[in-house]
Amino acid sequence: MKLRIVILCAFLALSGPALALSPNEILPDAALEQRAREISAGLRCLVCQNQSIDDSDADLARDLRVLVRERLVAGDSNAEVEQFLVDRYGEYVLLNPRLGAHTVLLWIAAPILLLAGLAALLLARRKTHSVGPSELSAEEASALAELEREQPRP
Repeated sequence: MKLRIVILCAFLALSGPALALSPNEILPDAALEQRAREISAGLRCLVCQNQSIDDSDADLARDLRVLVRERLVAGDSNAEVEQFLVDRYGEYVLLNPRLGAHTVLLWIAAPILLLAGLAALLLARRKTHSVGPSELSAEEASALAELEREQPRP
């Protein structure tokens, strides 16, 4: 009985994204539907922010899915549909931003920060390894000798 409950919970947990696309949104033409899903997978739900519109069940995501399919039925190419949505909602609607002058920092910031962190780590490690034993001053040497004489040896 417990196994059945676990299996049922697993199916319910995995079926969340599948429930986002309602049957009345699916296009009768399989090729157009496949194109719509490819486009939708790259579009961000503006409500959920880090989900594609195919994975989201928000009303705005549904509206965007319908809009994508309407544009495809009207004869737009995939690039034209994406550009229409970018013109309407801005590049934020794309899950993967395009490489351009205004997004170059997004694309190069992570590798630069990674390299800077590695360089800082290497410099810090080099400093800890380069520190050797320091020479004792005359006062310190005499204090150490005094302590050694006072301690009994086993």
